[in-house]
Amino acid sequence: MSDASFAHPRLAALYDPLDPDRGDLDAYLRMAREFGARTVLDIGCGTGVFALLLADEGIDVVGVDPAGASLDVARAKPGADRVRWIEGDATELPPLAADLATMTANAAQEITDPGAWHATLRGARAALRPGGRLVFETRDPARRAWETWTREQSYVSADVPGVGRVESWHEVTRVDGPSVTFRTTYVFASDGETLVSDSTLRFRERKEVEADLADHGYVLEEVRDAPDRPGRELVFVARRR
Repeated sequence: MSDASFAHPRLAALYDPLDPDRGDLDAYLRMAREFGARTVLDIGCGTGVFALLLADEGIDVVGVDPAGASLDVARAKPGADRVRWIEGDATELPPLAADLATMTANAAQEITDPGAWHATLRGARAALRPGGRLVFETRDPARRAWETWTREQSYVSADVPGVGRVESWHEVTRVDGPSVTFRTTYVFASDGETLVSDSTLRFRERKEVEADLADHGYVLEEVRDAPDRPGRELVFVARRR
């Protein structure tokens, strides 16, 4: 199931306005060009920002996400008809032979259940052509990013067109080994409504990810740094055997 931030219609509509700087996607767009990808599977596509950037390049894109409200936002965007949108996950895909599969932002870490994680790696592999690549990022656990997820450091107040002023912030509620749970609060000035979304991310160690990839038929080509968060994230580039 998706977090309320993605599944609740009122909150899904806030995702882009409250996080307008998606410079983190530039590196993925460059990799699509680097690998000569003509067909891309965007796993956890959310509101479709990256999928539409790929479509702008003339790439055939399939965007899959379990949150229907986020997909509704994606489908309403200009040019959305150039992308095939699927409500579901990587285990519920039509036959594909993609050159590249991606999980950008928190998409990989949001898959916290081990069974679901392994099923995602299997599903992505099945969707790739032989030699196709899977690329995704995960925060380096050693950097303990969650320690900055406080109300004081995450507070945002923005005027959202058609919505009015919205305040938002994060607060960590639980750290249980590699899993970190946090609550995001949204306050709408227009009617005073307050909504919350509870999210959990899994912080996987590099060796764990490398072993999982090998177990599911991938060859790890390299682990890159994330240009937008140098030294804080690991970007895995794996090729289907």
